[in-house]
Amino acid sequence: MAKVGFVGLGIMGNPMAGHLIDAGHTLYLYDIKPVPAELTGKGGVACANGTEVAKNADIIIIMVPDTPHVGAALFGEGGIAAGLTPGKIVVDMSSIAPVETKEYAKKVNELGCDYLDAPVSGGEVGAKAASLTIMVGGPEGAFETVKPLFEKMGKNITLVGGNGDGQTTKVANQIIVALTIQAVGEALLFASKAGADPAKVRQALMGGFANSRILEVHGERMVKRTFNPGFRIELHQKDLNLALNGARQLQMSLPATALAQQLFSACAANGGAAWDHSALVKALEMLANHTVAPDA
Repeated sequence: MAKVGFVGLGIMGNPMAGHLIDAGHTLYLYDIKPVPAELTGKGGVACANGTEVAKNADIIIIMVPDTPHVGAALFGEGGIAAGLTPGKIVVDMSSIAPVETKEYAKKVNELGCDYLDAPVSGGEVGAKAASLTIMVGGPEGAFETVKPLFEKMGKNITLVGGNGDGQTTKVANQIIVALTIQAVGEALLFASKAGADPAKVRQALMGGFANSRILEVHGERMVKRTFNPGFRIELHQKDLNLALNGARQLQMSLPATALAQQLFSACAANGGAAWDHSALVKALEMLANHTVAPDA
């Protein structure tokens, strides 16, 4: 059974690493904070840095917040690259910029190792339930090697194409998610201000063509006013920045995405950077001078 390294053990990485340990893999672990006791208690091995992780593992998974963090985890002091030897596989499951992903992959390839970009969708709930959607870019051989690990962390696993294509798919996913949150928020706010019960409106809509996972999960958050973070607004802002920066490079317009980013920015400016991204509805509520439902 492959020895696995895991760098980044936060809200997503912790449960993902836990599933791999539960499946019987030896895991070598590193995070900038102390490695969670529940992981070492199940047999995970805490390491001093990413280099030590890479020296001990055959497959090294990275799950950190943003593009610079991946670069530092790979090539910074005590980074993964210093511990790599030919034949190992690096798997970045963070959500970062496609252009930089291709650069990181090239550098890792020069060390004789394969690289997969494999960002995920499903948030904390999906990470805990091992039901993540995993979008993979990279060589097919490496994908087939790592696929049994992906299957312990997710359910919908797709090799999209070459390096960078996984990240491009994740950016597209985040565009759809943001715009659907905005649509659900506008619909429930409209219904509420018109005098209808938003909970019953949501229930009715879930039986028709307008139903979506976001209406089910985030619509409920909007009605019940439960905005504790499963996926923070500041992280979705990061993803939409990737989309808008990419659109500029491609000389195209993403007008609805730009509007969603402005609504997220309005929330962040009012202290909501750490709110769940379903709280985008609060920016719409400020514009309407009305809330979908009373705050708890």
